[in-house]
Amino acid sequence: MMPTSAACMPCFVGQTIEAAKLATDAPATREQILREVMALLGEADWSRSPPDLSAEVHRIVRERSGNADPYAAAKRAHNRLALGLLPELERRVAAAPDPLRAALRMVMAANVIDLGINRQLDEADVAAAVEGAWELPIAGDDAAFEGEVRAAGRILYLADNAGELVFDRLLIERLPRDRVILAVRGAPIINDVLRADAVEVGLADLVPIIDNGYAAPGTVLGSCSKAFLAALEAADLVVSKGQGNFETLTGCSRPTWFLLKAKCPVVAELLGVPLGTLVIRREPV
Repeated sequence: MMPTSAACMPCFVGQTIEAAKLATDAPATREQILREVMALLGEADWSRSPPDLSAEVHRIVRERSGNADPYAAAKRAHNRLALGLLPELERRVAAAPDPLRAALRMVMAANVIDLGINRQLDEADVAAAVEGAWELPIAGDDAAFEGEVRAAGRILYLADNAGELVFDRLLIERLPRDRVILAVRGAPIINDVLRADAVEVGLADLVPIIDNGYAAPGTVLGSCSKAFLAALEAADLVVSKGQGNFETLTGCSRPTWFLLKAKCPVVAELLGVPLGTLVIRREPV
């Protein structure tokens, strides 16, 4: 687990301001939300991971605004955008010399669809990320990943954000699907994936889906459901998408491949890579 640092504070405040704008039009409510979040951060235990604290930040946003899912419209828009790109992406991946590795590259590049960090993300940003994915360097051993997923008896695939879930489909279709379970968040949190998103993009027709029982932009093991923890323990291999899952699960004893784009300086420094690098990392090493 990655602890919170002082460098995370501007991100928390930025998230709060943006989420409050989406959640309510009332200036007084927005101010109340921001003041409560700043008080929370001032007293917070920084040994907790950023997604763990973010869960509390967004709980305040939802409770004070009365809006249970401020990002619902953004998630639908990103799912539609990505589905529109899917036929061309399928064609390019299928035509690649190694389609699984090509899909893997798409999955990591699509991790840019993260409204917790890229709060003003638009269609041009997504298109640029997709096109740039073919040239960006990858830090990690994609050949070893390919070998392990082929051999694994049970694979637990931890999804991250709406929109990019369509890109996950490119990879999941090339895994041994009868051995894959897809895990989503237990309740709305930022633009993270819910069961409804998996249904919308067609993944419910491909693999079984479970939720982790908690609303955090990561996998906070101490708060996840018993059913999810049992699935995690039963998995021979975990495929973990995105920064939030990395921040909460790095150091976990389960055999895990982390797939992400290093989007913030704190994570990039921890990984030892330049900002913006596509990362495929195996833990334990």
